[in-house]
Amino acid sequence: MDTGMGQQEVFTFLKKNRNKWFTSRQIADKLRASYGSVSVSIMKLRQSGQITFKKSKLRAETHGRVEVFVYRHK
Repeated sequence: MDTGMGQQEVFTFLKKNRNKWFTSRQIADKLRASYGSVSVSIMKLRQSGQITFKKSKLRAETHGRVEVFVYRHK
C-alpha cells in the first residue's frame, strides 16, 4: 500500500543521482511511489528552486501529453 511520497524522498533520490535526468514517472517507479504523490513533490521542489528541469527530447504518447519534462538535483 502506497503511503505517499514526501518531497524529502524525491529530493534525496535526485541528490544521490545528481548527474542523471529522470522523468517523474521514472522517479515514481524507482521509489515505488505513486505517480501523483511524486508529481506533487516535484512541483513543490520546482517552485522552491531546489531542483532543475528541462523539456525532454522524448515525446510522451501516453495520456495525450506531448511535452515531457526531466528533473535532476541542481
